[in-house]
Amino acid sequence: MAHLGLVSISFRQLSPETIIAEAKKAGLSCIEWGSDVHAPCHDTEKLKKIACMQQKAGLFCSSYGTYFKIGVHKTEELLPYIKAAQILGADILRLWCGNKGSAEYTQTELEVLYRQCREAAALAEKYGVTLCMECHNHTLTDKKEAAHALMQAVNSPNFCMYWQPNQFCTQEENTAYAMLLANDIRHVHVFHWKQDRRLWLEDAQEMWKSWLKCIFDVKNNSQIKQERTKDRALLLEFMPDDRIESLQGEAQVLRKIAEEWL
Repeated sequence: MAHLGLVSISFRQLSPETIIAEAKKAGLSCIEWGSDVHAPCHDTEKLKKIACMQQKAGLFCSSYGTYFKIGVHKTEELLPYIKAAQILGADILRLWCGNKGSAEYTQTELEVLYRQCREAAALAEKYGVTLCMECHNHTLTDKKEAAHALMQAVNSPNFCMYWQPNQFCTQEENTAYAMLLANDIRHVHVFHWKQDRRLWLEDAQEMWKSWLKCIFDVKNNSQIKQERTKDRALLLEFMPDDRIESLQGEAQVLRKIAEEWL
């Protein structure tokens, strides 16, 4: 089953109240709150206010979008983010793995980073949350092979992946990434970009349908894989024109793309 939602950083300039109201108006069910502007991890009162507002609106927090970097920040520094996610009602946190591309890591550096990831996964298990690495440029998970090797090295149901297409790669390259990591993907950031140009999702419907077919086609039905892949959220990230007024139209297109899995 898929939930349709929004990444709050799409509208950093707007208040949580406005984002909640517009997400509800667009028929979305969840929001990924960003830790940088809307939901700072140390602002407990603001976090509680957001949780209350979204509950009243009939929405839920799909995930907590952090800028925590494993291998850069100390593992114990993750704890405030975990507590913030729990206040928001989320059991998934989005993280980054490392601070440079996979090709730049030596084998020794990789082993150290893997160990740090296992430590983070153990902390996540202790608190009943899941850490998901964003497949982002300039991090270890920039390439499918590196991301797959990371999942195997950590091997924890509390350590998974996000997925999003890389706008600098071909459709075929993005498809290969989605297929290889399908069993490890929890949430998906949805947008249509080519290089640095933001485009309308309507023009990428067939492409997105093919990607979602790869992602939802879980080939391993073990308990761990089922746990990793249940209740996925498809989260709109950024509007082509940065206008909140465009959210309803983009949400309608996303609903068409994802109708098979709703």
